[in-house]
Amino acid sequence: MNTPDAQRPRSELFRRIALVLVSLVVGLGLLELGLRASTWSWLFAWPNFVLDARKVLADRDSGRTVHDERLGYVPRAGYATAGIPIEENGLRRTGPAPADGRAPILAVGDSFTFGEEVGDGETWPADLQRLTGRRVLNGGVSGYGFDQIVLRTEALAPLYRPEAIVVAFIADDIRRTEMRRLWSADKPYFEPEGDGLSLRNVPVPPRAPALDTLTFWQKTLGYSFAFDFILRRLDQLHDWYGDHIRVHPRGTGERLSCLLTARLAELQKSGGAKILLVAEYDPVVWDDPSFAAEQRRMTRDLLACGKKNGLATLDSYEALAATPRPRDLYVLWHMNAAGNALIARLIADALGLKGY
Repeated sequence: MNTPDAQRPRSELFRRIALVLVSLVVGLGLLELGLRASTWSWLFAWPNFVLDARKVLADRDSGRTVHDERLGYVPRAGYATAGIPIEENGLRRTGPAPADGRAPILAVGDSFTFGEEVGDGETWPADLQRLTGRRVLNGGVSGYGFDQIVLRTEALAPLYRPEAIVVAFIADDIRRTEMRRLWSADKPYFEPEGDGLSLRNVPVPPRAPALDTLTFWQKTLGYSFAFDFILRRLDQLHDWYGDHIRVHPRGTGERLSCLLTARLAELQKSGGAKILLVAEYDPVVWDDPSFAAEQRRMTRDLLACGKKNGLATLDSYEALAATPRPRDLYVLWHMNAAGNALIARLIADALGLKGY
């Protein structure tokens, strides 16, 4: 039987734990108020930062994109804001096209192909059109994974019957094939099946309301200015704000992407258009050697798969690295006009069309 003296140490332990917890809560509360007071405006405004960020993204995307049951989303035809005019079938304008009746060149890829952060005349597809005198169709879509890029290529090629198709990617597009949802937008994905692939999540569901995508912690800690402040300093807001759902273990995307080059090879064979697989590079490659090594390894492996399957390939790394300051070829995250002009010249040479 426990005596009062025997119970005292346990009661004392509970009191100490309670005191620590209360002190922690008070300390965090003071930190929260102190940081908010330092900026003043946030002392009287208490939004959920994660929810607000996702609402802004949803509002932007709902204006410039439209839901697509096979691809997830595509640029909205008729959209024309901030130098980004979108034409039929979600193609970004590349400028006046030569009316010579020749088959066009189709460019497909992610935001680097679409040309984020530059005007419509400064994308590399627009540069390629001016450089070669051939009509170039910009079918790039921001945020796409390599799986979506291949599906987009398969959708557009029969419509335009191009003479050549340029399929561009960055290494992160390979990782994106491991996801079912990226930046709050559901997407198709592939499952390995025998020696091939099976398409999943099609028809792709429409974007869910922003509030429905929040986890318990995002619904609670999302209101904390201090938590947001700390994550911002640690450069961890991407995953905190982002709404991503993974369906494959890390690294699976490399196998999936390799198998997807076989689909491109089949398209090249059936459609007759030469396909050029082009590697572009994230600007962080020029800032972080360890990141660069991994990105280059993934890139080389995918290009090797493409080449093995009969595709022409182009790795832009050496040409970018040979410039005085490769980082100067970017705005923030994407190529600037000079960077896109260099990519266009490399592609024109690879297609044998420079000065045509």
